[in-house]
Amino acid sequence: MSSGCFLGVTCNKPIRVAEQLMTIAYENGVNLFDTAEVYSAGKAEIILGNIIKKKCLRRSSLVITTKLYWGGKAETERGLSRKHIIEGLKGSLQRLQLEYVDVVFANRPDSNTPMEEIVRAMTHIINHGMSMYWGTSRWSAMEIMEAYSVARQFNLIPPVCEQAEYHLFQRDKVEMQLPELYHKIGVGVVSWSPLACGIITGKYENGIPESSRASLKWLKEKILSEDGRKQQAKLKELTHIAEKLSCTLPQLAIAWCLRNEGVSSVLLGTSNPAQLTENLGAIQVLPKITAHVASDIDKILGNRPQSKKDYHH
Repeated sequence: MSSGCFLGVTCNKPIRVAEQLMTIAYENGVNLFDTAEVYSAGKAEIILGNIIKKKCLRRSSLVITTKLYWGGKAETERGLSRKHIIEGLKGSLQRLQLEYVDVVFANRPDSNTPMEEIVRAMTHIINHGMSMYWGTSRWSAMEIMEAYSVARQFNLIPPVCEQAEYHLFQRDKVEMQLPELYHKIGVGVVSWSPLACGIITGKYENGIPESSRASLKWLKEKILSEDGRKQQAKLKELTHIAEKLSCTLPQLAIAWCLRNEGVSSVLLGTSNPAQLTENLGAIQVLPKITAHVASDIDKILGNRPQSKKDYHH
């Protein structure tokens, strides 16, 4: 998707922190910054746009992506209708103070809008210079294939990538369903949540700190469930592998995601500079994950999807 860009950063933080994070990321060679109209009700896009302006970053050196679906409270300000795709992206561009984004993602499928209308609207915004490409997020392989077929049938522009959740504990979609699309129609994967909302950091091993994301009810339940406890036990074993490779557990988890040939980019959602610097260190860990190490990780996880062809070489 972008040359040499393995990692992207999701921008959804207060301005001072966001500026620090973006500076560290950019100086370390990260050029993809991802946001969405729904993040902080549009404030995330405003902050990202202000930082690009303040830092005088060359627009051509950046890959800026945003996502459309939840715009406002009104029925017409949501979904993937032609009206919302065009108006939503216009709103995003105003907030970002940009003439165009590089990729606009449909933030989820919309069963209320015909696929032809979605593909026509995406083609329209690309033809009008508002976006370079379009992609999908949380779409099934079947929905992506339908969009591709519609594009081919009417000579429109097909999606180029899918934003999918991918981490040590969630592998099926990216390793089983999407590779076929990647090889058939060239749809790449931008993966998100490489640390499973912080579960893979190891910080929940001894309970849940007050200030953490896991004080959120749904995440708390996930961690304290039986599956959650089993995951914590597996993470303990994975920590030993990380120690052998002289890296941290998050670095190992991110490098493991990057290793997959179908993954174009991994999005990092970090909340402070120290975390980001640690996560960026995953690039150095990547060469250390040999086939032997990958196989050891598989043995611990016990969740390797069974497919005809193995893409996680």
